[in-house]
Amino acid sequence: MPPFAEVVDAVGRLIDLAGVAAIGLGIAFVALIAGRRLARGEPGVYGEFRQQLGRVILLGLELLVAADIIRTVAVTPTLESVAVLGGIVLVRTFLSFSLEVELHGRWPWQRGSSEVP
Repeated sequence: MPPFAEVVDAVGRLIDLAGVAAIGLGIAFVALIAGRRLARGEPGVYGEFRQQLGRVILLGLELLVAADIIRTVAVTPTLESVAVLGGIVLVRTFLSFSLEVELHGRWPWQRGSSEVP
């Protein structure tokens, strides 16, 4: 593997690690916050927990897909790897839209003009 490809592959692996860490640490952090709120008897803990958990998963998915794109385009741009990447992106897009509907009760393009993404 040429030196450039090794560097790009290493960057892709670091971003993969960041995606996994974002999901793992994010879940732990969100669960800790929800546990504290639950212990204090605050209302709406479950709904807030689900929203924060969805955001953590979306962030992790974004990072994992970015790593796949980097490695596929820069290291192994074969027709097969690009097709696999396309499948991964389709699944990730479906998950993102599904989570968006779960979190906000509407499609992403139905946001109000005053709402910040």
